[in-house]
Amino acid sequence: MNVKTIILIEDNPDNRLLTQAILESEYEIICFEDGLSALSGLPSTNPDLILLDISLPGMDGLEVLNRIRKIEELSQIPVIALTAHALPGDKEHFLRQGFNDYITKPIIDDNLLFSIIKKWISRTE
Repeated sequence: MNVKTIILIEDNPDNRLLTQAILESEYEIICFEDGLSALSGLPSTNPDLILLDISLPGMDGLEVLNRIRKIEELSQIPVIALTAHALPGDKEHFLRQGFNDYITKPIIDDNLLFSIIKKWISRTE
């Protein structure tokens, strides 16, 4: 079986470790702590999906997403917003900005996380 690769761009160590612990039994997880390191490392990783925090130091998740979409070999990779922004209208806002989907943190429902990831990874197969 071909193990799928997920990029996790998350600056908070606790959130990064929790998300990695949830997903690492089914996916290869590659972590980046900020947008700049992610953008420099992403092209060599060939990911199947990207989980992207919105509130990142230096460059926020929206700017990271915009730059990912401009890199030809990365432009079609599903990018899911992984964010604490959970007010009414936030999901719609981030989807309009170009994210493929949206998951709120802290992650409370592992099954929801897996179902959203599987939905988008299956579209790339």
